Amino acid sequence: MDDAAFCNMRIAVLLPCYNEAATIAAVVRGFRAALPQARIFVYDNNSTDGTALAAMLAGAEVRRERRQGKGHVVRRMFADIDADLYIMADGDGTYAPQDAEELVRTLLTERVDMVVGTRRGVHANAGRQGHAFGNRLFNLLYRRLFGTGFTDIFSGYRIFTRRFVKSFPAISAGFEIETEMSVHASRLNLPVAELELDYGRRPEGSVSKLSTFRDGFRILRMFAMLMKETRPFAFFGFVALCLLAAGFSFSVPVLIEYVETGLVPRMPTWMLSLMLVSLSSVSLTAGIILDSVARGRNELLRLNYLAQPDQLFSAQSVSPPSADHPVIVERPRSGSAAA
Repeated sequence: MDDAAFCNMRIAVLLPCYNEAATIAAVVRGFRAALPQARIFVYDNNSTDGTALAAMLAGAEVRRERRQGKGHVVRRMFADIDADLYIMADGDGTYAPQDAEELVRTLLTERVDMVVGTRRGVHANAGRQGHAFGNRLFNLLYRRLFGTGFTDIFSGYRIFTRRFVKSFPAISAGFEIETEMSVHASRLNLPVAELELDYGRRPEGSVSKLSTFRDGFRILRMFAMLMKETRPFAFFGFVALCLLAAGFSFSVPVLIEYVETGLVPRMPTWMLSLMLVSLSSVSLTAGIILDSVARGRNELLRLNYLAQPDQLFSAQSVSPPSADHPVIVERPRSGSAAA
């Protein structure tokens, strides 16, 4: 990579923070040392421990987002800040700022729109066994539902191109925002890469904001919502299959009794089974229709993504004319063709 081009890039380091006064100053100083040309933005999300002041004294540009939740912060950061490259990390000191340059080099070398810094040793350093188990479970579930493009969907250390950031329709409110980023890349088949990095423990005095059961439920709900929005045929087809199975299970005893006696004494059960089978057909029909709608939405998202200027890679692709390969400009001919 050309060092001069690297120095001329507009790089923004984005650090969403909530009560990280114990670590944010060291994180800001680390990124200032790793990427001297980058602008470092700390978005304070209603901290009560002096996070904003510590970040400001360390040299970061501090802004606030009043709506609580990491998703709200990321949506605000992506909308407000204009840059060529965006590096997002956490302010808790678990990600090494010195790895940022390697993330940049990987993105430019691989010519991708997002590089995810997968966490080496995350299961050993997750802090609580519930978090480690949940991380394995949700990554496995993601690969089954949305594809095998990612091995660590919860990593908060990522780098994006401007084209990804400005075309990403962030709708999440909390920690599930990273999952939404991964699904966005998977549904549009965007070029992405992963880079395995060390993952550290929180230092003394820094407390995790994650809740094993609350955030796990929110992530499951996000999985279901994204499945419904991106793969409606599979989602509603599964619902239809469950309804059909329930309808048959209720109808079998009634049918056996009818064959043996010629009577249908349990009419409410028979009606319930017919209703479930009818709902199954309705769900399947909805899945077929919404699948066409989802394909249309994906096309619009893809067109919006392609409409973003690709100055980062196009500048590297176009080489200046040389004496051996001059640029020939064809002038319009006179006559009717020019007219």
